Amino acid sequence: MSKISIIMGSASDLGTVNETVKVLKDFGADFELRVLSAHRAPDNLKKYVKEAVDKGFKVFIGAAGGAAALAGVIASNTTLPVIGVPIETKSLKGLDSLLSTVQMPTGVPVATMAIGKPGARNAAIFALEILGVSDKKIQAKLARYKTKMRIKLKK
Repeated sequence: MSKISIIMGSASDLGTVNETVKVLKDFGADFELRVLSAHRAPDNLKKYVKEAVDKGFKVFIGAAGGAAALAGVIASNTTLPVIGVPIETKSLKGLDSLLSTVQMPTGVPVATMAIGKPGARNAAIFALEILGVSDKKIQAKLARYKTKMRIKLKK
């Protein structure tokens, strides 16, 4: 499977990002998890993103809270798809993260998921759907996953 890069703005985001990791592990996806802050280590983040194509990455997931610039900074340094996961915050319940992630200027798109753990799970599924466009194995696994999900809903 193609590689997915998951970048968190802080190690404290892991409680939410673990939901992304669980889904990707269930699918047997090839992914890497990093902590790279858009604010505290912008040069390291930029270098990592620019090297990602050569390393075989196909899609990024950026998870950050507060002034969540991470996904936008990733998107500004690559032509690969970027999925943003707004982390829930104590002060504004993640609304700050959501608005910071979704409100991108023209030419710097970020596909933004819901705030928190549901968004983290959906980010994994959406990344797999992106990869599934050119990978029949991923398409088949997604079809089975969605069929199981529908069966659970019927019970």
